[in-house]
Parts: sequence; C-alpha cells; structure tokens
Amino acid sequence: MFATLARPPLPTDLVAAIQALKQELNAVILAHYYQDPAIQDVADYIGDSLGLSRQAAQTTADVIVFAGVHFMAETAKILNPTKLVLLPDLAAGCSLADSCPPDAFAAFKARHPNHLVISYINCTAEIKALSDIICTSSNAVKIVQQLPADQPLIFAPDRNLGRYVMAQTGRQMVLWEGSCIVHETFSERRILELKAQHPTAQVIAHPECEEGVLRHADFIGSTTALLTYTDTHDQDTFIVVTEPGILHQMQRRHPHKTFIPAPPRDQTCNCNECPFMRLNTLEKLYLCMRDRQPQIDLPEDIRRAALQPIQRMLDLS
Repeated sequence: MFATLARPPLPTDLVAAIQALKQELNAVILAHYYQDPAIQDVADYIGDSLGLSRQAAQTTADVIVFAGVHFMAETAKILNPTKLVLLPDLAAGCSLADSCPPDAFAAFKARHPNHLVISYINCTAEIKALSDIICTSSNAVKIVQQLPADQPLIFAPDRNLGRYVMAQTGRQMVLWEGSCIVHETFSERRILELKAQHPTAQVIAHPECEEGVLRHADFIGSTTALLTYTDTHDQDTFIVVTEPGILHQMQRRHPHKTFIPAPPRDQTCNCNECPFMRLNTLEKLYLCMRDRQPQIDLPEDIRRAALQPIQRMLDLS
C-alpha cells in the first residue's frame, strides 16, 4: 500500500489567506460581475468583459488570478504572455464559446470570402485567431459603426447580440447561430408577468437576450451599462434580465432600491444562473493561488493571431 500525502488544511479565514497570497505573489484578482458575491468582495477589480480586458492589458502584477470563465482567462494570457494566469476551476467554460467550434467556424468563414469577421469576446482563443476584430457587448455597436458601409461583415458567435447590433446600426451581417444558455432562458411571458406585478419597475436587459425579451426593456446594455443605469436613474425598482450575480453590486450601491432577478422559463431550476461562473468558489480561489494551478497556457501561434483582433478592439474602443 502506498501512503497518500495529506494536503495542508484550509485556513480558517480564507479571505485573510487570499489577501496574504496576493501580496506574496504580487497578484491581482480580476472578477466578473457574475461571480459569487464572496469572490466579488475579495477582487481587486470587478467588471464586464471589456473592463476586465482593459485591466488585464494594463496590470503590472506578476500573477493574474481570473475569477471568471475560461475564455476570459485566455484573453488575459493573450495580452500577458509572460505572466502567470490562474483560473480557479478549469471546468469554468462558456456555453456561448462552446457553440462555435473552430473547425466549423473556419469552414463557415471560407464560405463568405471578403467578409470582415467581428467576434464577440465570449469565444475561444482559436476563434479569436480567426477573427479580424473582437468586440464586447459594451462596444459592439460603436465598433460596427466605425467600419466602412460597403464592407461585408460576419458576426460571431452570439446571434442575439448580432441581431441587436444590426438593429442599432442598420448594418446587415452574416450571423453565426450561437447563443448563451443563460440569456436564452428568459421568457417574454415571464417578463410580462413580472411587469404586471411591478408596474412601476424598469426592465433592464442584456443584449444577449432574445428579441422577444428585449422589446419589453426600458434599457438595453452591457453588464456595466446596466449597473450604471441603476446608478443614474431615480427609479426605485428594476427587473434585471441578465445573470443575477450583478445584483450583488447593484444592491451594495443602492441598498434602498429593489432589484428583481428575471426568472427562467422553468420555475423548477436555477437556470438564470450561469453554471460555469458558479463553479468558482472562494476555496478554489485560495487553492489556485496557493498551488499556482490551474494555469492558462496557449500555443504561441494562436496567442499571436488572437492578440491582433483584441488590440484592434482596444484601439477602436
């Protein structure tokens, strides 16, 4: 029989231990708004995909601990090839990124020659490497508006965000038929039921939602834009149609206001919560910093190819 090595016990105060490791490693903790509130509370920066990309590009830390999903940590590595990038749980993927396999997308792109490829940042490094410009929900409309009117465009992988951008810009684009399992779970009927129960509430929604849901929104915007809207609007009740992790920041900023998470179609599940985002926990965050694992690594040819469209996004933003 082989003896198994006992793992060191977890500290009783995980938050203090994480703060100590942050100093020891010269690390920065970046967290998405959809993370568990406990993780948001220990992060150095909380943001949406655009804000997190900017922070990853600017950080002077030696170690980037990315409390988010895999494509976000990949983006940080693309921008910081010499830094150690850690992800608390490698299984924290993305249904939207998974909906766009690189081989199938390469064939799709080949069927549309002379098209410029704009890809939503919610995609794998391989898809970024096949793209001309990356965008986020914060800047997609702005980026498309800056492109020549006669330039044919492919938009991938989110069809709902693509349709929203087309409606806002008047541009026709060839859409890849991908989607997010969370933002597609919201139903028009349930939103109308909530509006009837809360007639003075404002409906604010993420553009990854389906068209039928968006038509009832008083405001449509990225996660950060939704948060900012609740800062600047004097309404006291909001129906929030996106992943409910953002409600933690909304409630912290405005404890006197009411924020109602939009429910999923199926009342028997928590389908409005991203199952991938919720894989990260405070314990896993501590362990990944303690063990310097799991690390994010990319083939250098993929990283270099993916860097160019990300840099174009940052320049155009």
